[in-house]
Amino acid sequence: MKYLITAIVSSFYILGIAQDDKQASCAAHKSHNSKSAKSNNLNAADLIFAENYDVKYVKLDIEMSNLNKNISGWAETQAIARLNIDSIIYELHSNFTITQLLVDNISTPFVRSGTTVRVPVSKLSGQSFSVKTFYNGTAPDAGGSALGSAAISNSSSPTWGNQVTWSLSESFGSYQWWPSKMSLRDKIDSCAVSITVPDVCKAGSNGLLTSIDPIAGNKLKFNWKHNHVIDYYLISVAIAEYVDYTIYANPVGAIAPIMIQNYVYNNPGTLPYFQTNIDQTADFLELYSDVFGMYPFADEKYGHCQAPLGGGMEHQTMTTQSTFNRDLTSHELAHQWWGDNVTCSSWADIWVNEGFASYSELIMYEYMYPTQFDVNLNDRHVAIMAQPDGSTWVLDSLNESRIFSSRQTYDKGAAIIHTMRGAINNDLEFFNGLKQIQIDFKDSTLSGIDVKNSLEAASGENLTDVFNQWYFGEGFPTYNITWNQIGSVLVVKIDHSTSMPLVTPTFTTPLELKITRVGSTDTLIRFAIPSNSITYSVDLNGTANTFTVDPKNWIINAAGTIVNDVNLLNMNEYHEVAQPLTISPNPTAENILVSSANGNGKYCIVNTAGKIVAYGEINQVNQNIDLSMLANGTYVF
Repeated sequence: MKYLITAIVSSFYILGIAQDDKQASCAAHKSHNSKSAKSNNLNAADLIFAENYDVKYVKLDIEMSNLNKNISGWAETQAIARLNIDSIIYELHSNFTITQLLVDNISTPFVRSGTTVRVPVSKLSGQSFSVKTFYNGTAPDAGGSALGSAAISNSSSPTWGNQVTWSLSESFGSYQWWPSKMSLRDKIDSCAVSITVPDVCKAGSNGLLTSIDPIAGNKLKFNWKHNHVIDYYLISVAIAEYVDYTIYANPVGAIAPIMIQNYVYNNPGTLPYFQTNIDQTADFLELYSDVFGMYPFADEKYGHCQAPLGGGMEHQTMTTQSTFNRDLTSHELAHQWWGDNVTCSSWADIWVNEGFASYSELIMYEYMYPTQFDVNLNDRHVAIMAQPDGSTWVLDSLNESRIFSSRQTYDKGAAIIHTMRGAINNDLEFFNGLKQIQIDFKDSTLSGIDVKNSLEAASGENLTDVFNQWYFGEGFPTYNITWNQIGSVLVVKIDHSTSMPLVTPTFTTPLELKITRVGSTDTLIRFAIPSNSITYSVDLNGTANTFTVDPKNWIINAAGTIVNDVNLLNMNEYHEVAQPLTISPNPTAENILVSSANGNGKYCIVNTAGKIVAYGEINQVNQNIDLSMLANGTYVF
């Protein structure tokens, strides 16, 4: 049977028009995104030209030290022509001298203009070729990384004294230390990195350490091979006097234990100080393998290279980190799923990387330190609401300070994932959707719209409004609650205003209210919010005492007012003020008869999860509405 509760809306919500307008907005944003994945060095024509070839393999064989930023050696790119081509371009900083360039092992002339290197390569579409660049020089000091430093840094730890040289190429920095095609969508099928260093040092990089070869002059060559698809900015090096501290994780379903290889400063006090925190990495890896699907690089490793960078960078299979607190370690590990296995298709959609890694911190707290979950989430909400504006989607995708905004990208990015989880209102469907994304977009890139579409497919929910209001939109709501109880009838009026009304005037995310009842247990009711003002009438078992707005923090919202107004009309009075209305039978098995005074109006039917399940027009004094498609349960009419 279906049981219906009546509600009166102060302003009608015209579903068709509102949704069509917002879908058009999404399409415009998506079109813009397709043009925004670009280097800050190449012009538009060169960006298009650079896509004429598909990079398949990159091999670096370089010599470096922990004492300076000098680099010498060679880099080889193996690729396939996407079109008939007569030349290709890549980027290398002008600090480096190119001593020789080979195309298919034949010495070939080239042209340099600024950071751009143009190489004659005559190939038909589908033909393969290799370009090998011999170069040397000192990596620049100019900024090129997400943390504002150069892509290659050299510094000493202020706490432990160890001197380190390390890379951080996100987002536009790889050309500052190796000849690169910096295109997010052209992921590299595999890579190998060999680093020759003083024999007192170790050198960490991506994948598995295949060998350590002695080199004349008291040097060692560390040979790393990574057999997975990788984006250009995730190839890394780190050189220091390290000790190797290796542990293992055992996620459910893993074929074998997963190695976690940690290069920690070779200082008597460093490993003992961090060891307990480093050991937690295995717990986090096991948790995320359960939540997101198996660790994507389980056949190789995960690990850390320690460096004094003041944070962390999620280099694929071997993160570079300064310290090992649980927030940082869990965040960078989560990037192996969100950012590495699947990567944002443009820097405008950096939320795919940073929003999900930040939300993964919250998941870590939820599952492992549940008493700290609400505190952490609330702190993010406070930080977001420190300013009234801000979209998570990045309009200026060349502005690194905006790309990596802690408030808009990290905090709001995490918070709106929680909002989508609440809107779906089914954790099984939500997390299955995340796992499916890891399968469908493995080794590839995706946009925010792709995430939305995937979660809709997994849940059956329409997330268009949620996405337009929270991801593309700006601001947050403030809810004001007015209520009155007459007998068993609880009348609740929900009004909300927004901090950026000219950009996002209405937030239609369903809102939960927790109601404490005198002498009884609390009750939680989820209300649909189709407009800025709506009034509901609910048959409440017991006497309402206090209200809590959004007790699970699904929604970023500021504290409003909660007022008990004895003059708030009950439902019978609303019927007299508005249009006299009867619904029968109630409850019903299949149909209801709606009888009204003039047969003119609109209706919607909402389930207890806040989802609109049916809507239409009233155009007869006595109108029959078919409810046979609805499951048994309670609905708001």
